[in-house]
This record gives sequence, structure tokens and C-alpha cells, in this order.
Amino acid sequence: MASLIGFNALIFGACSSLVIGFFSVINFRNPKKLDKKIIPLTFLQFIFVFVSFLGLIISFIASDFSNETVFNNSHTTKPLFYKISGTWGNHEGSLLLWLLVLTLFIFLFLLKSREQKLEYRLLTLLFQQIIIIGFFVFLLKTSSPFNYIYPIPDEGLGLNPILQDPALAIHPPVLYLGYVGTSIIFSSALSAMSLNYISKEWAKHIKVWVFTSWIFLTLGILLGSIWAYYELGWGGFWFWDPVENVSLMPWFALTTLIHCILVLEKRLLLKSWVIILSITTFTLSMSGTFLVRSGILNSVHTFANDPERGLFILIFLFSLIFLSLFIFFFFHNRETVYQNSFSLLSKETSILINNWFMMYFLSVVLVGTLYPIFLDVISSEKISVGPPFYHKLIVPFLIPFLLAMTIGPKLKWIKSGLSNKINLIIFFIISLSLSIFIVVNLEIKFLLNSILIAFIFYLFFISLSDLLVKRLNNLAQNMAHLGFSLFLLSIIFNSIFSNEVITNLKVGDTFQSEKFKIHFENLEQKKEKNFESFIGKFIIENTTGDTEIMMPELRIYNQPNIATSEAFIKTNIFTDKFMTMNLVQNKEYLNIRYQIKPFMLWIWLSILMIVSGGLISLFKK
Repeated sequence: MASLIGFNALIFGACSSLVIGFFSVINFRNPKKLDKKIIPLTFLQFIFVFVSFLGLIISFIASDFSNETVFNNSHTTKPLFYKISGTWGNHEGSLLLWLLVLTLFIFLFLLKSREQKLEYRLLTLLFQQIIIIGFFVFLLKTSSPFNYIYPIPDEGLGLNPILQDPALAIHPPVLYLGYVGTSIIFSSALSAMSLNYISKEWAKHIKVWVFTSWIFLTLGILLGSIWAYYELGWGGFWFWDPVENVSLMPWFALTTLIHCILVLEKRLLLKSWVIILSITTFTLSMSGTFLVRSGILNSVHTFANDPERGLFILIFLFSLIFLSLFIFFFFHNRETVYQNSFSLLSKETSILINNWFMMYFLSVVLVGTLYPIFLDVISSEKISVGPPFYHKLIVPFLIPFLLAMTIGPKLKWIKSGLSNKINLIIFFIISLSLSIFIVVNLEIKFLLNSILIAFIFYLFFISLSDLLVKRLNNLAQNMAHLGFSLFLLSIIFNSIFSNEVITNLKVGDTFQSEKFKIHFENLEQKKEKNFESFIGKFIIENTTGDTEIMMPELRIYNQPNIATSEAFIKTNIFTDKFMTMNLVQNKEYLNIRYQIKPFMLWIWLSILMIVSGGLISLFKK
């Protein structure tokens, strides 16, 4: 019953899109006042999609296996929390969630844009409805979450065990809030461009949506990174997995857009940058949807493997790109005004330089993600692009990027000299000395790494001093820049100080290394609702005689019948101690991986500090 209600609500929602589009066009021709029917209709559309989504949730809770989506992704023994999160832990449900956020955001946009031009609001609504209709058609034609199965199975196939995790349960909704927010930016930019409304007032208005999308996208990436760290068992926070890259690319574009919007709001410059980046962020979000949903990318994150679905998204994406390019070339006013020019030594120039660096980083990630796909299509040769590719192409360019990021905030708009030159010189000497000390004492061989450490420290000290001295002045910028420098420092020291031991042990065995001893004391078995658990007890003793107990876990799920490795992590303010154990086929021993991972906590905290900078910018008066 819930599935039937959900399906009908989805159809009514699709019909409401056509009605809203009709009223928008009629109202646009006679824009004296906003038709009172439009906002209630937009809210009604959201309610229809919400009822549809609620129907799918109830179907999962009730284990209604007459619903194909529930059958493919649930099981009666699955805990209630994962039945609910299983609603969006699959292809069909995730797209319905995407549609739900789309309809919510356009309703909120109409409520929050009452002070804007009526034609602009209507045209934005019309562009957004084109996107919404596309998703309605996609869901109803190729990816319906309410397909009926007969005869009705007694049991479902279950949800992939690695997706049964609290962090991954909230990761997709948060990430989608970031993705879908870019659709409002996209529709708004097309509307403003069509009406020649790219102005300081428009920049101030759309800045709220840019920051909102950026904050949710950053938090979504953070949650996905934390999940990968402790769930996948390899102890890394970023593996340059293609689906990880899919979320990183729009983040690069959004971060660049934030800085361009600030310039546009202050000085009415970088109009073309703002428009192109507004289109790019949404295009990258949609491209990510295509790559993940089509099954082209091979990853633990991917859901679907259906060429028809991929083809639909590809055609829809190209249609939106063609529409946006048509409007850009035929409606965008590219006239420049002489008095709005700026000198080489100015805040605008530093932002522009960093824009180009960000676009370079984006291009590297894009090539690294798509090149293996094109190579496979052209020559049937399968390759994977791993961390070394990204490190070699990105790390050298981080140095000038960090320099511009450090010096830029010290410059003034239009034309200026460097302020606080003495402080800049002193902090650079301190940073360079500290870097040399670290390099010499840790015997770091690569000159590039030592230079990079110096410039990261430089950004860190400058941002920290500005934060302490200026206090509320530029608080958001200083907080975000300090967080970014802390993030890079944490990554650098994590890679330098990390230790790892991989060995095979049976119960009662002991492994001895130069730094510590690992003793496999016992293996305890437990029975849970939907899996059987084997918990190992390991005693770790270091050279000073201090001991600690580590208890990693193996889980064998009943449906689907899959074994997973659950990491045991001991965290303190400076170091994580990370242990996993894995089955070795047809062997009596277990494969043990023990890692010491310094500054892991600071990686997560630094990202939260970066987000806090965005939140301050969003809510400050």
C-alpha cells in the first residue's frame, strides 16, 4: 500500500511540474506581480515528492518485498536504522532523495528571494523545473523505486554490509544537499545572465546558496572520508578513488566560485568567471551522477550498472550544457569598464591567480578520473590511476598556490602595497627555519617536501596571527585559511610519522619488530541479529614495556553472505592506533594489519575548522 501511494505521489509531483512551468511562462509574460498560485504549487510539489519518499521508507520498514527496490536492498533481520538508511543506499532511492532536495530548494529559493526582480525569480523557477522534470522522467522511465514483484518473495537480498554504517547512512543526504544546491546556483546564473542581472545585488543574494552548497558538500566529503578510514580497513583518509574524486571536483569549482562571488559583490568584477563556475559546479555534480549511476566507475560506492540509465543521464546532461552555453554566448554581456580594472598587486589579482591554480587541480583530478575510462573504451586496456599520479602533478603547484593564499589577504582592493611587511618577513624566516629543523631531524630526502612544509607553516602562522590580532575582522577567511593550513600539516606529518606492520598470525602466535611486539591472545565468537562476529584480542607491547589491548573484528553477514573486517581504532589527540584482521582463504591463520597513524584527529578537526569559516560567512550580518 505504501509503495502504491508513493508511486502515485511521484506521478502527481511530475504533473505539478508541468503546471508550475505553465504558470511561470504565463506569469513571465505579464510580470506585474507574482501569481499567488506559484509558491503554493511549488510547496505542493515538494509535498508530493516527500509523500513518495515517505512511502518508500515505510516499505523498507515493513519489509515489503513486493517492492523490487526493497527486495534488492533489505532483509527482515536488518536493524531498523539500516532499513531506513537503505532507502537512499541504492540507485533508485538515492535519486528520489535527490529529487526531494531539488523540490525543497526551489521552494526555499522562492521564499528567500522576495526582494529580487520578479522576472529573475520566475525564470530561475522555470530553469529549475526543467531539471526537476528531467529527474521525474528518469525516475518514472528507467529507475522507478516502486516496481512491483510477483510472486512476492519471502526474503530480500539484503544491503551490502559495508554500507550498513552510521556515517554512510547520513553521508548521502548531506552530500546531496551540497550537490543539489549547485542546481539553484546554475538556474539562478542562467536566469540572471538572460536578464542581464549579473550585479552586486545578485552576487549578495546568490552568495547564500553558494556557501550553503559548499558547506554541505564539504561535510559530505568529510563523512565519506571518515567512513572510508575505519570501514574499508586500509587506514587511509583519501585513496583518490574515482567516486571520491567525483565529489572533490565540484568542491574545487565551488571553492573557486566563493572567492569570485566575493570579488563580484565588492567590485563587480569576474562576471564571466562567476557564470562559468556556476555552470561548471552543477555540470560536475551531474557528471558525477552519470559516472556513478551508469556503472562506468568500478567502486564500492557505485550502485547501478545499467547502460540505459547512463545514456539517459548523459543525454540530459548534454542538453543542460547546450542550453547553458547557448545562453552564455547569446545573452551574456561581456563589456568591460576601464575603471573596474585592477593592478598586478591587488587582492583581485591574488584571487584570480588562485582561481587558475584551483582550475589546474580540478583538471588533474578530472583527467585522472576519466583517462582510464577513455583508454578502456579506445583500446580495451584497463589501468588505474593511483595516488602517485596526483601527488606528482599537484604537490609542486601547491607551493605557489600557498604563497598567493598567504600574501593575498594582506593586499587591498584595486591597487595596494603589502601591509605588515615586517611580520611577513619574520614569519617566513620562522617557517623556513622550522621546516629546515624538521627536515634535518627527520632526514627527509626530498627538497620539494621541505619547501612545501615551509610554505604550509607560513600560511599557518600568518592566518593564526591574523585570527588572534584582528579577532572579528575577516574572521571567516582567517578561520578557513588556518583550517586549510592545519589540514595540509596534518597530512604531511601523517605521511612522515606513520608506521605499519602486516603479518599473518594464529591464536597464541607473537610477532616481534624493532618497535613493538604483537601477541594474538584469543578469538571470541558472538552471534548478532544479522551477522556472526569474531573478535580477536591482541596485546601490543612497545620498547618501553607499555602494553595496550586491540580488539579488531570479523563479521560474517547472513544476507548477503559476505565477510567484512571491522577496524579497531584507539584515538588520542595526537595518534590513532589502527588494527584490522582478515581471513586468508584455506588457511588457519589471519592476516593482521597494525598501523600507527599520527594526527588523524587533526585532519577531521581542520576540515571542521574550514567549514566553520563558511558558516561564519553565511550567518554574519
